[in-house]
Amino acid sequence: MAHLGVADLADVARSAYGRELRDVARLRGGSKKGVYRLMLDDGTTGIAYVWRASEDYWPEHDEDPLFGHASGRDLFLTAHTALSEAGACVPRLVLADADVVVVEDLGGEFLEKAFDADALERLWDDLAAVHRHTSPRYGRPNALRPLDAPPVPDVVLHRALGHLETCRARVPRIAAERDRLEAQLRERHAAVEPRTTYALIHGELGPDHVLVTDGRPVLIDIEGVMFFDVEWEHVFLELRFGSHHRPATGLDQARMSFYRLAQHLSLVEGPLRLLDGGFPHRDAMTAIAEHNIGRVLDC
Repeated sequence: MAHLGVADLADVARSAYGRELRDVARLRGGSKKGVYRLMLDDGTTGIAYVWRASEDYWPEHDEDPLFGHASGRDLFLTAHTALSEAGACVPRLVLADADVVVVEDLGGEFLEKAFDADALERLWDDLAAVHRHTSPRYGRPNALRPLDAPPVPDVVLHRALGHLETCRARVPRIAAERDRLEAQLRERHAAVEPRTTYALIHGELGPDHVLVTDGRPVLIDIEGVMFFDVEWEHVFLELRFGSHHRPATGLDQARMSFYRLAQHLSLVEGPLRLLDGGFPHRDAMTAIAEHNIGRVLDC
């Protein structure tokens, strides 16, 4: 897949900073968008997020829009506003164009490089503040579902059953346990009590989606922000942060148990589907799928 160069992003740099672009570097990590460091003629830098078909490694796939392909300028801008208003730190917005957003280049290190204790404490405090922002409806902040929409656990069950079928067709070890796993999904779903209030969540927050600059955690890759069950966020946090995760008080353990199995299935199905395309970091995706196959079978 060809990446963008100076000629492709020169006008973006002029619009954002009024300066000439000397060089660009595509940063590792984006699978749905291109992330480029813009190096300007005065030595300063910025970060450009680019949403174009040429930057998207994911094969076409039909899925509930709540989860499916959480990417695009509008989702980014909506999430940026929602998180900022909730008190989280996000990169300062410099430019929003048709398919490009430019934000400040904060430098710093990803939290995964060193789990700084102070930065972690600030992260958990920031997330707690974000989660205190609630809505009686779930969904993207600019596209909330109606009050009579199917309950969140029903949406998760439907999605997880679809992932189970996809995984069964591709992973013999899951195929051998298919009936047991479906029974587990349905049993855990049945144990979940109704709920009418949903929290604002990041949706995909790992230590690789947190930059630390001057000791402050800054959230990136924010397009998955939505109002949803807070347990969905905490299941992902415990998967990604391990012993560094700080559980919130009052989490519904029935939801946690149900969402763990659903997310492990998702983390088999998604990486395997991504590998159907031209995603370059194939060993990492294979390792994620293999790890989560084990976790699914242990459930």
